[in-house]
Order: sequence, then C-alpha cells, then structure tokens
Amino acid sequence: MFVTVDSRVLASDLSLAVVRLARHLRSRRADAKVSLTQLSAMATLAREGAMTPGALAARERVQPPSMTRVIASLLAAGFVERAPHPTDGRQVIVTLSETGLALIADETHAREVWMNSKLADLDETQLKSLEDAVAIITTLVNESD
Repeated sequence: MFVTVDSRVLASDLSLAVVRLARHLRSRRADAKVSLTQLSAMATLAREGAMTPGALAARERVQPPSMTRVIASLLAAGFVERAPHPTDGRQVIVTLSETGLALIADETHAREVWMNSKLADLDETQLKSLEDAVAIITTLVNESD
C-alpha cells in the first residue's frame, strides 16, 4: 500500500518539533553569559574561523550595524579579539579569544549531555532515522543560504 505524505502537515509538525527541541536546548543555558545572538556569532567564528565583521553579519543574516554591536559587546566581555586585516587596512578580522573558545565548549557540552541522555533511550532504527533526518535538515538549511 502506497501512502502519500501531506507536506503541509509535515511542515507544520516538523516546525513545531524543531521549535520544541530548540527550547529544550536553550533551557540548558540557565547561567548563560551571552545572548543567543552573541552565542550564534561565536559559534560561527568557532566553526568557520576568523572573518571580517561584514562576513560574519552575512553568515548570521543580520545587518552590519547589528553585528558591529554584537562584536563590540563580545569584545568588551573578552570573548573575541580584533586584529588588522592582512591586506585591507580599512578592515579588521574578528576571532574568538581563548575565553570565547572555552565558553563555546561549555555551551556545547551542556547541550550534548542532555541530548546524549535522550538519544540513549532510542533503538538503532530510531537513531538511524534521526541521522538521516539531520542530513536532510542540514541540506534544507544550507540550500536556503
């Protein structure tokens, strides 16, 4: 028997599940030292390496003036460092500081502890389904970039 998927229902259910998962992951940040916007910018720097504020704003899909404020607050807190651009004297390069790297590691650990405890309750078939779903969701997100 062939079953068709109602993409509208799937879209709604998937959106709700992702929102709820994000809420659970955010709740692991009880003693957060940075906002989610700041954390996202720091995670991008951790994943992709040093970049200009403009490139970081583009990756985060925010306006450059907003990213300038985020970078200024992270700089004041000691989570990022600025250095002159090697080829363009008008630009600077932003990178995570050692303190910023440690904060990203702590944030990641807190989320992974909770997630690992939930994944431990699943069987191999469910884990494989989630692995496939992660690949599909990653593709969807990357294609929208």
